[in-house]
Amino acid sequence: MSPHPASTVVPVGLGERAYEVRIGPGLIDRAGEHLAPFFKRRRTAVVVDQTVADHHGERLAVALEKGGLAVDMLVIPPGEERKSFEGLADLSDRLLGLGLDRGDLIVAFGGGVVGDLAGFAASIYKRGIGFIQIPTTLLAQVDSSVGGKTAIDTPRGKNLIGAFHQPRLVLADLDVLATLPDREMRCGYAETLKYGLLGDFAFFEWLETAGPAVLAQEPQALLKAVSRSVEMKAEIVAEDETEQGRRALLNLGHTFGHAVEAELGFGDGLKHGEAVGLGMAQAFRFSAAMGYCQQQDAVRAEAAIAAARLPTRLSDISALPFNADRLIAHMGQDKKAEGGALTFILARAIGDAFVAKGVDPAAIRDFLLCEGATA
Repeated sequence: MSPHPASTVVPVGLGERAYEVRIGPGLIDRAGEHLAPFFKRRRTAVVVDQTVADHHGERLAVALEKGGLAVDMLVIPPGEERKSFEGLADLSDRLLGLGLDRGDLIVAFGGGVVGDLAGFAASIYKRGIGFIQIPTTLLAQVDSSVGGKTAIDTPRGKNLIGAFHQPRLVLADLDVLATLPDREMRCGYAETLKYGLLGDFAFFEWLETAGPAVLAQEPQALLKAVSRSVEMKAEIVAEDETEQGRRALLNLGHTFGHAVEAELGFGDGLKHGEAVGLGMAQAFRFSAAMGYCQQQDAVRAEAAIAAARLPTRLSDISALPFNADRLIAHMGQDKKAEGGALTFILARAIGDAFVAKGVDPAAIRDFLLCEGATA
């Protein structure tokens, strides 16, 4: 299928499991054409949260039925809290109730929570069933829908129970972003900035100027921002699918950010993209404090994050101080930690991130105290 002139296709090169990320406007209305070739029995379960179902559920169902697919819509409550053992058990039971077999496919239609939950359910349903991602938030389109990471949260940390399970196709319809609240756009923009900060200085420079146009969803700026982000992620995933090396760079800001999220209980008070924005600013300030990068790079990175009205300081999150030791304890649960030693993604410069293993907890503690945390 040839792409729309205002669309682009990014391949994710994983051999026999390779797939495409199709990005552009109007894709949901043609979803039947895009998805039908992937189905054998011409039926699917669409996992969608209530908010997305209210905005776009009927459109997707009509489009899939036009493509000859029988559709069961499994609507779940919105919110990060759904990414839990309880949420997984409920969804798995509902899928079993439909009688899907291993030749069927699940469609994850929503943001990162739906993609993670439905993808993980697909990875364990009858020992594995295929799935397709139709991400409806900017964060999911530029990051979480691509690369096959699926997971749920636990009280001990974010995304600690999961599996690598690649989708068969990702359909990123830019038009659906029009219904996103401003806060959700800014959360997705944090992940977009991440790609420039970790590995593409020219992209970062472009975002410094074009960021307002991206956030305002000007079509060409939005297409470029999403496409470049997906290109970078696809390249890294193809090289390091299971995060043994370079893929860890995609976690820039996440060790700091996840610790704050865990301390706050993963609620809506701090969304994931906001935590990533804060964490990236902290990662650059810590890198500067350790002498890895120039102070001016940390200042410039923080300014770009703040320009999108994302938090850059702990005091932006809460008037009450965080406890440094509690944050470090959360960091010890991070998936990148090895043998109890902390691993962070730090920076030598904007566009030049690296994996720092065995980071001294005492240095992190001193940094957090300077950041306003309590002893």
